[in-house]
Amino acid sequence: MLAELAAANAAFSIIKQAISNGSELAAAGKQVADFATAKDGLQKKINQKKGGGDGSDLAEFMALEQIKRKEAELREIMIWAGRPGLWKDWQAFQANAGKARAAAAKVAERKKQQLRDKINMAIAVVLFGLILAAIIGGAYYFRQQGLI
Repeated sequence: MLAELAAANAAFSIIKQAISNGSELAAAGKQVADFATAKDGLQKKINQKKGGGDGSDLAEFMALEQIKRKEAELREIMIWAGRPGLWKDWQAFQANAGKARAAAAKVAERKKQQLRDKINMAIAVVLFGLILAAIIGGAYYFRQQGLI
């Protein structure tokens, strides 16, 4: 959680510095993307956390509040230092990127599951072959010994 918050803070400070130095918002485009990635990572980490009650709930809440304040400042920067409609376009872009990341994660999970299934099938085939070889070898051995 702290790593994502630190990354978001670092990216935001670079964005603010670039704007205060008179640069275009596009000059800090990578930092805007880094801020969004850190925000998503923090939100995802908090959402994936099981249970709670370990005393970090307040810290998580405060981290999200800090990110929300910085996002509000970023909104103002985009409205005043960017082109008209930039904030709405950014929100639409983030939504589409989030959907694309979710779809890519589903595809990756499906591929992992297919790989696990193939490995399990290969193990089953090898075990079946070993059992079959043991049965045939045992039958051959017992036949040579005259026990069958």
